[in-house]
Amino acid sequence: MRSVILYTVARLAIFAATAGVLALFGARGFLLVLLALLISGIVSYVLLSAQRDRMSAAVTRGFRAQRERFEKAVTKEDGVRPGAE
Repeated sequence: MRSVILYTVARLAIFAATAGVLALFGARGFLLVLLALLISGIVSYVLLSAQRDRMSAAVTRGFRAQRERFEKAVTKEDGVRPGAE
């Protein structure tokens, strides 16, 4: 979960920095948001690739663990009780 939060905070920081620089250059309104999204997306793709990989691995581990707990609960629930035939 920590890696997801760190990645999200990093993306927001890059977006805010990009929007700030664009505002200094005179971009306003919809153009500012559109350009900031585009540029920060490209910058994040390049700069945060390692962090994105760590986040992806953490999310995958979480889903696998959740699936295993679910399957264990279903197996336990569907199991035959001793003495019941």
